[in-house]
Amino acid sequence: QVQLVESGGGLVQAGGSLRLSCAASGRTDRRNAMGWFRQAPGKEREFLAVISWSGDTTGYADSVKGRFTISRDNAKNTVYLQMNSLKPEDTAVYYCAAGRYYSRTEGTYDYWGQGTQVTVSS
Repeated sequence: QVQLVESGGGLVQAGGSLRLSCAASGRTDRRNAMGWFRQAPGKEREFLAVISWSGDTTGYADSVKGRFTISRDNAKNTVYLQMNSLKPEDTAVYYCAAGRYYSRTEGTYDYWGQGTQVTVSS
């Protein structure tokens, strides 16, 4: 019912910045919480950031706190992840997700994007 389409990934040098976008379509619910996760090869999917439906509340993993910023534009049905001061250990496939709950847990999200590759070189 809901599709999430991501863009903005790519190759960047350490210390650089990228902004990821995720546009929602279909039977969207503007009251969905939105989250960002990432997964490196051979590793578990890792929570990064979450934002409430209103945008008033955000939460971050310690590994990205102070470097990444999540935001949303409900008029455009789009969520963003601004990534600054990127490190080689940030290299992973990045996923956006939508769900009914404000949560840091992967299993609570109902819809997922296809993933976009972010590679940070040293």
